Amino acid sequence: MNVVFMGSPEFAEPIVRVIAAEYPLAGIVTQPDRPAGRGRKLRPPAVKLLAQALGLAYIQPRRLAEPAAMAQIRSWAPDLIVVAAFGQILRRDVLELPKFGCLNIHASLLPRWRGASPVQAAIAHGDLETGVTVMRMDAGLDTGPIIAQRSTSIGPTETGGQLAERLSHLGAELLIESLPEYVAGRLVPVPQNEISATHARILRKDDGELDFSRPAPELANLVRAYDPWPATFFAWRGRRVAIFQAHAEAEGDGAPGLVVKHGALPAVVASSGLLVLDRVQPAGKAMMKGDDFVRGAQGFIGSTLESPRRIASDSKRKP
Repeated sequence: MNVVFMGSPEFAEPIVRVIAAEYPLAGIVTQPDRPAGRGRKLRPPAVKLLAQALGLAYIQPRRLAEPAAMAQIRSWAPDLIVVAAFGQILRRDVLELPKFGCLNIHASLLPRWRGASPVQAAIAHGDLETGVTVMRMDAGLDTGPIIAQRSTSIGPTETGGQLAERLSHLGAELLIESLPEYVAGRLVPVPQNEISATHARILRKDDGELDFSRPAPELANLVRAYDPWPATFFAWRGRRVAIFQAHAEAEGDGAPGLVVKHGALPAVVASSGLLVLDRVQPAGKAMMKGDDFVRGAQGFIGSTLESPRRIASDSKRKP
């Protein structure tokens, strides 16, 4: 069975490896190199680097609709296309090309958390359980019938990055276990329950701004969910401070946004409770423990945190 794979980030790497070990992997379709970092140098997607390391053929079209891209995919003559975190919607001519269709490995228990950020959404909303789904793709966004699922508990301190890594390996295992039964026709895809569907939207960098008018437990979930990206943050004295570890405490007096001390650590008053800052990273500096940050940030305790959006708006208005 000839397989073509479509995917880009680290999440897709274990899936590429298991397919390459078990089936003829004719080619890989991944996203173009993108500018990244302070220098905005082009950075290749993780799957491209893996394809090079494994000696696999690959292409990087901006859009699958490009004639050259479609010609190459057809030349690979796929019996099956496997997709994981690809970042492009597949057109009907692609979906109908392989004999066994296109299978997607999605990092949630569909129909919960369709869309671009299912891992972050599960943690941010306090879900105790998530998992992976192998789905036969249709023209909708994660709406196709389900072939197989596997669930897992979300750890109480697990971050978005840690959970995504676990789910990538779980998805690879489930795919390889399911494929022989699916190809043999013994696994019949089951339609999703549309009534239970929820959507996880595309995240932007500024989505990490914390709103301290929300309860502290919700903010603590966001800190975990958005680690490592987009990362939660607040602003103090006109500069962003990212939060990479925090926890909620029930007690807390004062207006939301007021910075107080909880033991040796800084904490911010929320609408209910305190968000205790265990580990932070001021702009341009290394990550540090909360108590170390307090020692070097004179006046932080007792201050009221500013709005990063207001600061960005003010800076644009400066002559």
